[in-house]
Amino acid sequence: MSVETEYLMSNALLATRITKSIDGELSMHGISFTEYLIMHHLSVSSLKTMRRIELADAVGISASGVTRLLAPMEKSGIVQKEINPRDARQSLVKLSGAGQRLYLETSDSFSHRAKRILDPLTGKQLEQLIELTGRL
Repeated sequence: MSVETEYLMSNALLATRITKSIDGELSMHGISFTEYLIMHHLSVSSLKTMRRIELADAVGISASGVTRLLAPMEKSGIVQKEINPRDARQSLVKLSGAGQRLYLETSDSFSHRAKRILDPLTGKQLEQLIELTGRL
């Protein structure tokens, strides 16, 4: 097995383990890691709104996948639709007030889990890992 193949396989396994760990932490808030990522991207976007296709690209899932995730989030009042002022045919998604509060609450849980997962690495090692991963 080539070193490239070994790296990609171990990285995929690591991503799965991290996702499961974070899903477990966030489940006590009633959301998944992917839902948290959607909330995060909406929260940090410059206009606090995004098109569905932008959200899909940001979290790495298909447009139909993001639509399936947003439907229950909208029903439970976490996100809401907004009409695009430039193009009425296109709807935008934004966090509701309740969604913003939930995002802030879950951010603490996410941060604690992230620290526990990455605790074996020093700050310098983390910086190097971020830099190397960014090259890919």
